[in-house]
Amino acid sequence: MRINLEIKALISVFHMDKKNLKISLEVTNSNAESPVERARWSSQLDFVLACIGNTVGLGNVWRFPYLCYKNGGGAFLIPYFIMLFSGALPVMLLEIGLGQYMSRGGLKSWIICPLFQGIGIATLLMCFLASTYYIVILAWGLYYMYASVSKEIPWGSCLNAWNTERCASSNKELLDRLCGTESQYISPVTTGQIPEKEDSINITLRTNLLNTTAVNCSLDHTAAIDPTVEFWENHVLQISDSIEDGGGLVPHLTVCLLVMWIVIYFCVWRGVKWSGKVVYFTATFPYVILITLLVRGATLPGAGDGIKYFLSPDFSRLQDAQVWIDGGTQVFFSAAVALGVMTSLGSYNTFNTDFYKHTMIVAGFNFGTSFLSGFAVFSVLGFMAHEQKVDIDQVAESGPGLVFIVYPKAVTMMPLPQLWAILFFMMLFLIGIDSQFVMVESVVAHISDLFPRQLYKTKGRMILTVVLCCLWFAMGLSMVSRGGMYVFQLYDYYSASGMVLLWVCFWECIAIGWIFESEKFYDAIELMIGYRINKWFHICWKYITPLVTAGIFVFQVIGYKPLKYKNEYEYPAWAQWFGLMLALVSMCCIPLYLMGKLLTLEGPIKERFKKAIVPKLRADQICKKWMYKDDALLMQQSWT
Repeated sequence: MRINLEIKALISVFHMDKKNLKISLEVTNSNAESPVERARWSSQLDFVLACIGNTVGLGNVWRFPYLCYKNGGGAFLIPYFIMLFSGALPVMLLEIGLGQYMSRGGLKSWIICPLFQGIGIATLLMCFLASTYYIVILAWGLYYMYASVSKEIPWGSCLNAWNTERCASSNKELLDRLCGTESQYISPVTTGQIPEKEDSINITLRTNLLNTTAVNCSLDHTAAIDPTVEFWENHVLQISDSIEDGGGLVPHLTVCLLVMWIVIYFCVWRGVKWSGKVVYFTATFPYVILITLLVRGATLPGAGDGIKYFLSPDFSRLQDAQVWIDGGTQVFFSAAVALGVMTSLGSYNTFNTDFYKHTMIVAGFNFGTSFLSGFAVFSVLGFMAHEQKVDIDQVAESGPGLVFIVYPKAVTMMPLPQLWAILFFMMLFLIGIDSQFVMVESVVAHISDLFPRQLYKTKGRMILTVVLCCLWFAMGLSMVSRGGMYVFQLYDYYSASGMVLLWVCFWECIAIGWIFESEKFYDAIELMIGYRINKWFHICWKYITPLVTAGIFVFQVIGYKPLKYKNEYEYPAWAQWFGLMLALVSMCCIPLYLMGKLLTLEGPIKERFKKAIVPKLRADQICKKWMYKDDALLMQQSWT
């Protein structure tokens, strides 16, 4: 047999079922694509920690605790667990198993069902877009960590250049200051001593505040702005009036974004053998900090009330469909599925790795971290409510509002605020950086699989990685401008939104559950790990998960509302259309590729469909039970 890198053999396997269907498999030579061996994890622990680092992200800290409190406390765990075991966990297992079985990243792995290779393209685009904006959050956190290293916490007072006359911790404090006769508050705005670097901050607001007089000395006319809010909006973001007012780059955020991309590059530049060692620190040390913050929060006055609000079950909320939608959306977000990342991580496993047990461990850590974060966050929120003598409703938030406003305000009320601020933002930094560099690794894997001869080598990979990081940095500059928050929210709301994730998860289950057939995928898993997994996942892939994802997707489409910033600023029509384009550019890949594949083939539509679903597998990926019938070998190989 002569050596030929393009060797292929067509085999026909007659799989006799009730309908006597004929299934074709295209078998490819294992060395046909590249003589260079694909990288592998140094150990199974590397893989597990990388998966934990990917799934455990900022959403565990800033989204799950708030949703749990908002949707019935402990009662929210019922829809959460139902959606976890019927939706997110089966998809996570599917993606990791697919990557390991095919030994390829998101794009190439879907040759298992060539008609649906559009799924791989969709996950590549989603991961690329998510990598563009997710790192901006880390840049914000990096700047907060830097600002925390000071004699006084800069967001703890109203005596800074960015503060306005309305800066106060409460309306009463502002009223006393503006209307009191004993003292007059003097701010940099009042004296006109605004530093040159601050001159692009909202001048209209500043001018209006200078006109404040004693005539307005009543709570009806006075609304205080907390110093943490002014630090966030006037100094960190230096936010403009609208998305149409870019306002130029914010220097300190631009530097932080550049630093983050340099760090990310050196986390992934040498491949999974290097990044697999990085996660030993980045995936474990955040738990040390989180437990430290939890212990500190639990010792604060009012912490018990906060935890009670977090867990108190309200089973009447389960009658609200939105609670179930929130549970489903959160669990799919948290599992980090539909981005192609899990497929890429699984592809670096050896063929016989027991990924089934590893997936259960990852899912357990993911939920446990969310729950632990809930205790840590709400113990501090309870303390804040206690100190301000208000209900916890008035301090509980989710998203960036929790991380960059509420928690920073809380640390100003604690002894040694610098210490707790540094620890908190270091935890966010480490939790977020895992997810970021794993997404980058996934995109690199997608592209490397297309050009294995060049990019499987260390030098080629390093060049590709630096080019991608430079491209992402250039794209991210629009989000560190003074109008950048508006751009960031467009990406966050549309590009990797719940609708897009659910759409991809639905088609993944259709491709594996119905086209390749979930029974055959079960056989493939048994071939890899040596035993058959729980039958529940077969039922989910074929029936339950498609129904769950389609149901939540329909509810989200029906309940769609155009994006608003802080529920106040309405984006112009062109910006909304741009956001929809960010979503549709990924979603359309699946149907467009499907139609394009069928159009390129010849014959009646039924014959085209049969040709388009022929899996392309290596000989070692084929189970014996697919090849034998009545003890006769039906597979014939013809090598060229």
